[in-house]
Amino acid sequence: MRFFIYTIFTVYIFFNSPSIASEKIPNLVGTWVGINKTVSEDRGYRSWEKKVEILEQDERRFKGKFSYTDGTKNFFGVIHPDNKTITWVATNSRGYNMGRLLGKNKISACYVESGIDATAGCAELTRK
Repeated sequence: MRFFIYTIFTVYIFFNSPSIASEKIPNLVGTWVGINKTVSEDRGYRSWEKKVEILEQDERRFKGKFSYTDGTKNFFGVIHPDNKTITWVATNSRGYNMGRLLGKNKISACYVESGIDATAGCAELTRK
């Protein structure tokens, strides 16, 4: 009897709960800017303007470029199934960016890199 009740309850929850996958995937295309605050062994504490351009998006996948003090890097990334978490990487970088959508036009983006050039930093980016 317990198994029967558990099965009925599980089926009810499954069919009557909103699905995360059914939510609309957010559109990230645009130019995002903000102040990046980083810390590293070699450079200490730094703050600088970060500009991220997401140039194209196909469902949960996206591509873009970002500018920083040493130049520009191309990157590609994904939107996680929760439609809030994002991750992106660059082929010529040893770290990766983790982000969180804070609103339609606001992202928290944090970069971490381990090893000899270990660094960590975050920026709150606003779409322009």
